[in-house]
Amino acid sequence: MPIRQIVYINDERLRQKAKKVKQFTPGLKKLAQDMLETMRAYDGVGLAGPQVGVMQRIFVAEIPVPNDDDTEPHPQSGRNYILVNPEIVKSSETLVEGQEGCLSIPNWQGFVERPEWVEVKAQSIDGRKIKLKVDGYLARIFSHEIDHLNGILFFDHITDQEKLWELSAKDTPGGPASS
Repeated sequence: MPIRQIVYINDERLRQKAKKVKQFTPGLKKLAQDMLETMRAYDGVGLAGPQVGVMQRIFVAEIPVPNDDDTEPHPQSGRNYILVNPEIVKSSETLVEGQEGCLSIPNWQGFVERPEWVEVKAQSIDGRKIKLKVDGYLARIFSHEIDHLNGILFFDHITDQEKLWELSAKDTPGGPASS
């Protein structure tokens, strides 16, 4: 599967609302697989259609399995998610602040408040209706990616500029919630 080109912050497509997917074709399956491979190649945990220049409501997500034996894996590590036409239908009133980055905004990270859990309705890559309730890190990733589908970037949620910073050259790409 080919690695797709990431769309960066100065590209106007990142500020546009993606269109609903109406046809579930082999091309959509290929796009999803390309997006998973691209996300992994850039050490991300999520990737939305607009981030690869595709203005369709699709995102992929995966929490990687840790490489070392000393790190406790996240309960949802290693499982990939492909959500088409996702929509948050319910969310926790409790907000949790966490660190985020974005593959489309390299070298920047910040603290963003997100719901503790979200309930999402979507369609599978085959067009079947699905409903998921996710919490913690996965809720953060899903919220971040659904924002991308609506033209919203993570730093739009940050009002205190002290909570947004540029990474130094020694820091590695990816990092917490890079999507």
